[in-house]
Amino acid sequence: MNYDEFAFFNQQLSSMLRDGIPLEGALKQLCIGMRRGALREEITALEGDLARGTPLKEALSRRKLPDFYRRMMEMGAHGNDLPGILTLLADHYNRANGAWTRLKGLLVYPVIVLVVAFGLSFVLASALTRFREVIAETSTVFSPPGPGAVGGAFMMQIWIPPVAFVILGLGLFSVAAVPGWRARARWRLPGFKEASLAELGSAMAIVLRNGMTLAEALALAETLEAHTPADKILSHWREMVETGRGKPSEWPATSRPIPPLFLWLVQQGGEDVAGGFQKAADIYYARASYRIELALYGALPVSVLLLSQMVGFQVVPVVSAMVDLMNRIGT
Repeated sequence: MNYDEFAFFNQQLSSMLRDGIPLEGALKQLCIGMRRGALREEITALEGDLARGTPLKEALSRRKLPDFYRRMMEMGAHGNDLPGILTLLADHYNRANGAWTRLKGLLVYPVIVLVVAFGLSFVLASALTRFREVIAETSTVFSPPGPGAVGGAFMMQIWIPPVAFVILGLGLFSVAAVPGWRARARWRLPGFKEASLAELGSAMAIVLRNGMTLAEALALAETLEAHTPADKILSHWREMVETGRGKPSEWPATSRPIPPLFLWLVQQGGEDVAGGFQKAADIYYARASYRIELALYGALPVSVLLLSQMVGFQVVPVVSAMVDLMNRIGT
């Protein structure tokens, strides 16, 4: 889901509904101006279902839209405040887009470095392999061979970096491609974890402020974070609320992967649980931005150090072999 496009869509839809345009007509007009893609197809199908008289809840259940979005739309329609809910959703997805776009941009740099490093190491390994053949041919004139003789250890050392980069690239691709691994990485990597916490806090604040009970809000959050490291603690909180321990102040401080600071911020809201979650969302959005900036500033020196170590690791055996050859020529 493109959060930027989705946020803009909800802003426009909210404005059109406030102007008195029916939901079906507003969706149809917005679809005309949207670019082709999955979102346009889903909205077009939603408009078609509504035009045929399908109830909003049933029509939404047929669409591949975020669970959180569908529930909020249902709440807005039930409370006769769909424009207001859409405005909140637009703000929520706009903010989430800012954090996740920067995080995705942060990933571009390591990917570029990885590709360049692999290309450089492969070219260097190929060149050194040819150079090794030249040294080996020259070394046959002299005997006995010294400790720097070019053999299996020599070849292994110059080909380890490109092979390592291939394995690393395959590992990163697997993490990005497998939903379960991607979800777990999102809750463990710095920056991504803070952004996930900010999105969770914002979603909880929105649903609580619009009439959903704490148990229902936690059940929804549990659904949204299913198969991630956060689903167990959210389920535990929900069970505590359902058994009468409904105040966040009664929740255990050790609640991985939810950090103690997040829970403490929620608890500081007191009776205003929604305000506590919103405060936590604001703090962790700022922390995510800080982590992203810190990573961006550290990416360049780290990549330079990585490339220099790679080149040194591959060149050392060649230098050693040449020194050995020169010593044997001198004797």
